[in-house]
Amino acid sequence: MTAVAPLPYVTADLPGSGGTLKGSPEDFRVDEIPAYAPCGEGPHLYLRIEKRGRTTRDVVREMARQLGVAERDVGVAGLKDRHAVTVQWLSFPVAKTPDPAALSGEGWRVVLASRHGNKLRTGHSRGNRFAIVVRGGDLGRARAAAVALAARGLPNFFGAQRFGAGGRNAELGRAILSGSSDPEARRASRDRFLRRLVLSSWQSLLFNRWLAERMADGLFARALAGDAMKKLDSGGTFTCEDPAADQPRVERFEISPAGPMFGHALAPLAGEAGEREARVLAQDGLSAADLVRGGGETEVTRRAARIPVAVSLEEVEGGYRASFDLPRGSYATVVMGELTKTGADLDEAGE
Repeated sequence: MTAVAPLPYVTADLPGSGGTLKGSPEDFRVDEIPAYAPCGEGPHLYLRIEKRGRTTRDVVREMARQLGVAERDVGVAGLKDRHAVTVQWLSFPVAKTPDPAALSGEGWRVVLASRHGNKLRTGHSRGNRFAIVVRGGDLGRARAAAVALAARGLPNFFGAQRFGAGGRNAELGRAILSGSSDPEARRASRDRFLRRLVLSSWQSLLFNRWLAERMADGLFARALAGDAMKKLDSGGTFTCEDPAADQPRVERFEISPAGPMFGHALAPLAGEAGEREARVLAQDGLSAADLVRGGGETEVTRRAARIPVAVSLEEVEGGYRASFDLPRGSYATVVMGELTKTGADLDEAGE
């Protein structure tokens, strides 16, 4: 019941460039865009690192050991994939600033050091800047898709890697909510990290279904009475009471319909917007009462359905490079799928 369906393209009327992604780590570069710059003084050491072929957790473990701090005290805004060149800030509760040149390890180096008054927390980033090389791709076709994407907006889908192999993570999340006796689901429910992971995966899958249905019905960039609308600059939400008044703001990328991340505290919408959300939940065989089993692990939020994206393209030997920025929580795989139409089956390096 929680099968992961292929994502629809907003540029489905245009051919894809084809090509191969991630021929090497250097073909996939991610630079974390911080929510704020370190102020230069304070009890926390901020180090900006560049890594390749290593996970963020691996580097954090090595750096904590070198600096003599507990791994749990290291601040990280987000995790980055190992199969890429990635740049991000980390923070450490270290009183003295070491020589950055003295800190290094296999596959990573420090590129900048500063200080700040507080620990870096999960989510303390505005997003990520991507530079992705497509080998063997048709640049002309990619350009046509990029122009259309800028005008139509990017469907803010979760990437397939969010759901685990074959959608198993989402299936386990659903099993927990349904009260299933599945042994694997019971084990996941007792492990706080896994419980949060699989429940979030299930929420993400249902958001994708809701968004795919709106696209199929021609409502991707339309305001409906009763819609939850998200302000794309501030993240604030409000209810659409006058679609005619809100529609121009949707078209200008000021606001977007916001889809459900289902949980027991999610306030139901009214009218057609509410009916569409209720139908998505019912089609998965669950009721609002079942969501109580998610407890505090199902963070109740609403996610923008449509976001702006500007893709810059340049020719490189044997293909092209696509460069673009995305807000935190949005997926480069979705952008590359629109350009290539190959499914963009690559690991995410900068969620």
